[in-house]
Amino acid sequence: MKKIHIFILLVFFETFVSYSQEPADYVNPFIGTTNYGATFPGPIAPRGMASVSPFNVAGFQNLPLEKDSRWLSNPYVYENTFLTGFSQVNLSGVGCPDLGVILVMPTTGEVETNHLKYGSTYSDEVASTGYYSSKIDKYNIKAEFTASKRVGVSKFTFPKGQSNILLNLGLGLTNEQGAMAKVVSSTEIEGMRSVGSFCYNSPEAAYPVYFVAKFSKPADNFGVWKKPATYKGVEAQWMGYNGKTRLMENDTKMLVGDSIGTYFTYKFDKIETVEVKIGVSYVSIENARENLEQET
Repeated sequence: MKKIHIFILLVFFETFVSYSQEPADYVNPFIGTTNYGATFPGPIAPRGMASVSPFNVAGFQNLPLEKDSRWLSNPYVYENTFLTGFSQVNLSGVGCPDLGVILVMPTTGEVETNHLKYGSTYSDEVASTGYYSSKIDKYNIKAEFTASKRVGVSKFTFPKGQSNILLNLGLGLTNEQGAMAKVVSSTEIEGMRSVGSFCYNSPEAAYPVYFVAKFSKPADNFGVWKKPATYKGVEAQWMGYNGKTRLMENDTKMLVGDSIGTYFTYKFDKIETVEVKIGVSYVSIENARENLEQET
């Protein structure tokens, strides 16, 4: 009789637990991130315009599943191990590359703008409905993400020492080029990235995605970078910066180009966290700022 009572209690407990779970609890965001499934594990709200995805399809470290070596339409491949940032607008389940831009990357130490050098392996991935996190091995940084319909939210836990948050507008999954960035203050950046040419067709259909990024802590230092094309001939003789990245500290002027980005630097004397909220819009910077304010 005692064993029967225990069995009934176990059945009741298991039934209670199963019914207490929500449908979202059964979602596995890693489904579709391999075998050319073209999905990504990062958070996105229902019918969301903003989304956050780990971006691990750039660089020879990710061969053979690397975006410039074969046809890839996804910013993330489960088998890949080299991370170069977290893109803020992405397409899921499609067969042609587009979006996968506005890449945020936390680092430590001196500022490095070359994604092949500042990129890192990662570990301890966790993904559930509306949430993604991982550890960036090279810098011992924990990165966590969520999203509303038009805002991507990042939270970085940094170790003691110099820490940086890079916003790379040159790297992306789209084949389109061209961007604009302006550091508004030590806590805000606004800008635009050109996207489009779905399936590398209809180049006249390129369009801008605007953004405003706000940081929870003011940066101790900030700046922008720009890497020009490599010129040849007579004009190259006059360019001391020909093909070289120019780092411009404390620059608040509007920056325009193909390979451009911004950086915020912090000097922490203990473990600290910084949140970055990025509102996006396909209308204007003002609308991106409005989306950011309304949804956060």
